[in-house]
Amino acid sequence: MINLQKYRFVCTLTFGDIYGQIIIWLITITLSLASALALMGARRPVYALATVGLVVLLSFPFLLFAFVTTLINHIELSAIEPGTAMESIPGNISQQQPATN
Repeated sequence: MINLQKYRFVCTLTFGDIYGQIIIWLITITLSLASALALMGARRPVYALATVGLVVLLSFPFLLFAFVTTLINHIELSAIEPGTAMESIPGNISQQQPATN
């Protein structure tokens, strides 16, 4: 098995990388709710609820796939030369101090 201590595992994903995906999904949900409200005045309001459920059910896997592939694209695994010191990563959560009042 490969010794993982010889590699550096870094995730460079930021909120800005997935922000557009989330906005598009929120627009999709908003449009489905608008169409549901339009169908609510029809004789069968069950269609309105089915429309929202169908849109959410069909759009969520695409959002999940987009997020996971974006996450995988931002994972870096690089080899570390023996004898080199580990340098800290700027903005690492473990190095941040908690907020005080």
